[in-house]
Amino acid sequence: MLLLASLVLTSGASYVRVIEPYNATIANNGSMFLGKVGPGQTFFITINSSTTNSTGYLINRGWNRLVATSIPAGWTAENSSLNRNQLSVELTPSPSAANGTYIFNLSAINTGNESRIGTLHFRAYVNVTPNVFRLGVAPTAIVSSPGEPTNLYITINNTGVSDNPFIISVQNIPAWNNTMTVIALHHTIGHFIYPIYGYTPGVYNAKVYVSSLTSPVVYKEENIAYTVRANLENDYYAIGEGAVSFPIMYEPAYDVMYIIGLIARHL
Repeated sequence: MLLLASLVLTSGASYVRVIEPYNATIANNGSMFLGKVGPGQTFFITINSSTTNSTGYLINRGWNRLVATSIPAGWTAENSSLNRNQLSVELTPSPSAANGTYIFNLSAINTGNESRIGTLHFRAYVNVTPNVFRLGVAPTAIVSSPGEPTNLYITINNTGVSDNPFIISVQNIPAWNNTMTVIALHHTIGHFIYPIYGYTPGVYNAKVYVSSLTSPVVYKEENIAYTVRANLENDYYAIGEGAVSFPIMYEPAYDVMYIIGLIARHL
């Protein structure tokens, strides 16, 4: 993905140094393209508070606040706190925002113009789309025994600017409804282990489903073939893990079968 920021600095001019969602240096009336974000996904723009004045002198905490204005309809914005080393604006597009590129304004403010650097204005562009990550799943064909966990290896390549969590789940396996919430930070690849298991023998056309916690339209899915196959070793082992429902006279035989299954699992 191409990340662009316009920069026109003259000697001694004030600037804004952006550190999130990526590094860029912006001059007054400059602009930057942030990248991609899903409808309803929160993201941040963070700047360093230091800058220079007209003589080129470095001013720590020259910017005291970062403010977003002219945000698109239905969006929310929370301006930065005052007098921090890093100033962050939090923005959330409307959950129903249509696909497309949106523009809003940002202002880095020197409170009361005490440092004589005024206010620096710049524009930000962001592309709203549900296609903000890539999904990888391995293996896609699994054979296991009843109650035996099998690990799925999930890769989430977050190509967007939001750090909102993702939810991993698997569908179409009887009685299976466990979910896992994970975070793949923006512009990073996250690797996660997700164990699944079934109790009822059968062949299932299961589906791995990964969605954004805050945006149901941001999701991807991957089909897997999941086979649960009983075997004698596991049947013996299950006897010792469950309740005996046959007459008590058979209990010694159950004990022997459980021991056989237990030994087989550790060979």
